[in-house]
Amino acid sequence: MRMTIESDPSYPAHWEADVVLRDGGTARIRPITTEDAGRLVSFYEQVSDESKYYRFFAPYPRLSDRDVHRFTHHDYVDRVGLAATIGEEFIGTVRYDRIGPDGRPASAPADEAEVAFLVQDAHQGRGVASALLEHIGAVARERGIRRFAAEVLPANTKMIKVFTDVGYEQKRSFEDGSVHLTLDLEPTAESLAVQRAREQRAEARSVQRLLAPGSVAVVGVSRSGAGVGAAALRNLRDSGFHGHLYAVNEAVTRDLLDGVRAYRSVEDVGAPVDLAVIAVPADRVPDAVAACGEHGVQGLVVLSAGYGDSGPAGLARQRELLRQVRSYGMRLIGPNAYGVINTAPEVELNASLTPAPMPMRGRTGLFTQSGAIGIALLSALLRRGEGLSSFVSAGNRADVSGNDILQYWYEDEATDVALLYLETLGNPRKFTRLARRTAAVKPVVVAKGGRHTPAGHVVPGTRLSEDTVSALLRQAGVIRVDTVTELVDVGLLLASQPLPAGPRIAILGNSESLGVLTYDACLTQGLRPLPPLDLTTAASPADFRTALAAALASDDCDAVVVTAIPWVSEHALADDLADALREAVAEAPGKPVAVVHVELAELVQALSATRGPAAGAPDRPPAGTPWTPAAPAAAATTADPDRIPSYPAAERAVKAVAEAVRYGQWRRALADAGQVPEYEDIDETGAAAQLAGLLADVDGGAVLTLSDLDARELLARYGIRVLSTLPAPSADAAVRAAAVLGYPVALKTTAPHLRHRADLGGVRLDLTSEAELRRSYEELTDALGKPGELQPVVQAMVPRGVDTVVRSVIDPAAGAVLSFGLAGVASELLGDTAHRLVPATDRDAAGLIRSIRAAPLLFGWRGSDPVDTPALEEVLLRLSRLVDDHPEVIGVSLEPVVVAVEGISVLSATVRVAHPPARGDLGPRTLPSY
Repeated sequence: MRMTIESDPSYPAHWEADVVLRDGGTARIRPITTEDAGRLVSFYEQVSDESKYYRFFAPYPRLSDRDVHRFTHHDYVDRVGLAATIGEEFIGTVRYDRIGPDGRPASAPADEAEVAFLVQDAHQGRGVASALLEHIGAVARERGIRRFAAEVLPANTKMIKVFTDVGYEQKRSFEDGSVHLTLDLEPTAESLAVQRAREQRAEARSVQRLLAPGSVAVVGVSRSGAGVGAAALRNLRDSGFHGHLYAVNEAVTRDLLDGVRAYRSVEDVGAPVDLAVIAVPADRVPDAVAACGEHGVQGLVVLSAGYGDSGPAGLARQRELLRQVRSYGMRLIGPNAYGVINTAPEVELNASLTPAPMPMRGRTGLFTQSGAIGIALLSALLRRGEGLSSFVSAGNRADVSGNDILQYWYEDEATDVALLYLETLGNPRKFTRLARRTAAVKPVVVAKGGRHTPAGHVVPGTRLSEDTVSALLRQAGVIRVDTVTELVDVGLLLASQPLPAGPRIAILGNSESLGVLTYDACLTQGLRPLPPLDLTTAASPADFRTALAAALASDDCDAVVVTAIPWVSEHALADDLADALREAVAEAPGKPVAVVHVELAELVQALSATRGPAAGAPDRPPAGTPWTPAAPAAAATTADPDRIPSYPAAERAVKAVAEAVRYGQWRRALADAGQVPEYEDIDETGAAAQLAGLLADVDGGAVLTLSDLDARELLARYGIRVLSTLPAPSADAAVRAAAVLGYPVALKTTAPHLRHRADLGGVRLDLTSEAELRRSYEELTDALGKPGELQPVVQAMVPRGVDTVVRSVIDPAAGAVLSFGLAGVASELLGDTAHRLVPATDRDAAGLIRSIRAAPLLFGWRGSDPVDTPALEEVLLRLSRLVDDHPEVIGVSLEPVVVAVEGISVLSATVRVAHPPARGDLGPRTLPSY
């Protein structure tokens, strides 16, 4: 059942949401409507007598007609009911009723409501009540309710725990034989932490169920052994998968397909199926999904194409696919996916189109949106001796995305390095939040391709520029690289080497020229290289060993780059040199080592040598013999933990080392992440009242640009003073304005096409007399147009300094972003602007002004006096607080902000406001919509 605004104009469709439950399954939360009477009765019949007693404080075997009417008729303001559903069935309900101080039904402005839950016994323990409480709390805040009251029997410990664990400020008392709870619904740091911890555990569990299934069915296996389905089945079988494996073909006439038990439908499998790999044409996928859902399959990998990758009709088909998958509580990888791999010894899952043998077992996780890129990355990692912990190629990424995989990798002990190839971020705000948390414990390396949303990627768009995205990723500790080659290069170093303690790089090798190239590359990357040590072309492996051991033992360097060119007898010495380098590292561990080689293929192989059983596929069973799961003792090839990464070019090796240096610096800086300062003079309440008044007559989707007076008033409430301007529609008016402000003054045009364009001659400065002012006014109007077109204003002069621009905008996907740069055409042309996410800390503000290329102009460039950067940082922090405290403020531009030797002056401000979205960053957990 899907209610729409057209069928009921009062129906709040934006309250609908898909959520991941504690066990990794999904459910849909939506408002209860008048059409749900039958579903409510059926739901209540499946609830145990004990749960009914806990809900109504008395035996209550069935709902009366009056009860059903009451629980299905809501005004969505004072009375609201939500249901958690799987398919068409209710699995849990929650409702609130607004009450007054006397506890009786009331309407606004009463701001308290009584809340009650009921969860089907079969679904208790899955986190249904916690998810419902998050969503009903968000609904209540939207409707002006600030507190929930609940009466719970003392024996109902599960429900008491739901309330007490949510993280809201609360009061608890015992009255008339029941526990009385009052919850303040204002989000707190604790409630947000609880919500995000639950989100992480649930989403990680949902991915874990996809990567470690106990049983897999491949739907669409041809009888001839050809096609995608048959290939996927062979790869699963030949990888040594330790679970149960089934083949599905609707026309099968024998018990076995390629040695695997075969069935006409998933529903015919007489055992649970955890994961289904679907490889049938797109028009037959809905029937396959329905069969999987009815059988209780937990997750799907859809290899089938013909969805968002094939135009608008395919995109509509993809949305319907996701809607169908979620209706059964399943997660989806794909469609148009390449598949998943898990090399864990107890799983050995290769549910992908990568043929056996399995990739080596390693400590690196890999996620890609592109199958072709996934193939290239797998090949490159294998060729260079790197193993994988897990691999996910999500195709059109309709459901499971890089965010979900980061949630899984964060707590996955088998993954030390996370590599991601992304074509879109989708939700940069959530991605940077998850990446920051993950990067605090393990490196996250991202190669981002595609500057526009590709077809098929049904995710929210973003207006952010690539530079802004890069800045936000760096702020989150993400290592951003430009190519898939760099992704592999950096991943190899991070997976096998410790993080460098600093930027000092020792260089040694048997080629002076290659050493110089490496030295230059270090300088280009901002590192501090030591003079290269030339061992000469006559150097032996023992010489390399001695030199490397000395460099590693020295306190003068933080990392070492070894360069090597061929000897006359390359093959004889490659293994010896690899052993020599390994021995030196073993003697003095703790610093990263990278090797630059020129045409030394044997050395590459020796440095990345693998250990463990030889890779290979299990023997194929004879025709007619059933496939059986591999014994737990089976093991894939394991990447050598002592390997040393090697690179065919100095620039590539140094780039990898430099990224490790910068990441290490970011990790160390986490110890002092900074604070969001408090300012006693901020008038948050007054600003909220002013915004409410300004938006009272503004339509829901409209944007209001504040007048100069209103903008100055709002900013002043947050301690940001904007210099007054007086209109000058005539020369006489300009003279009168100057008399009020006092000479010297500035005369400026404010027409939109001339605003902030001093280069076009629309600004006259340092006018010290009436004569100068009248002459400048005449010159301005003669050159640029009539006063009515130019909209001239007069403003008092301020101390000279550096002109800067401070802005904050709200991106639909990333949230509030704080930006800084110098004013002027040059900065705009060069894109010399820095960005931070809001709320910004004092460290963020300090880093923001120092991260632009023109920053030296603020700190005494070429003998000039340094300007008042602490005052500038304070303006940035105050603006960050304004936009963080008031989501109605969707855009602020302070231009120019003149930073003098002492103090700053904000000469102009533009503020745009709008009604905030119903659900913001602090809203309840929800999966991306379709």
